[in-house]
Amino acid sequence: MLQHDYLLEVISQFVETVARALGALRRHPTRGDVATVEEGIAGLLDLDPEVALALTPDSLVTMMLLSGVGDAVAGYVAFSLRQLSDAYGCLGDDDLRELRLSQAQAVEASFTVEPGVIPRELEGRLGHAG
Repeated sequence: MLQHDYLLEVISQFVETVARALGALRRHPTRGDVATVEEGIAGLLDLDPEVALALTPDSLVTMMLLSGVGDAVAGYVAFSLRQLSDAYGCLGDDDLRELRLSQAQAVEASFTVEPGVIPRELEGRLGHAG
């Protein structure tokens, strides 16, 4: 029960932290919003942001499996990585666009996540960029 409560709190913090930045990324990506989302993903996975998002797609999945919370957070991670991929494309960074897309696809395949599905807790919150 404590782990479940902890997980709900971690997800709630992630949603509070990244919803605004994800909404902004969908309209007009900035490096600041990209950084906010990347830090949010790393926090969700309890990893250092520089380490977490530099991982190869397979290594990212392995870290999620080892964390024990991969199944619970996979939808948030995959959706956010796809949004980051699109943002990097708009920002002209094709290397990071490809890496984020590959990471998203690996998470989707490993955790049976439907590509592009907005996690329920983020629905309706992405339009509010402040």
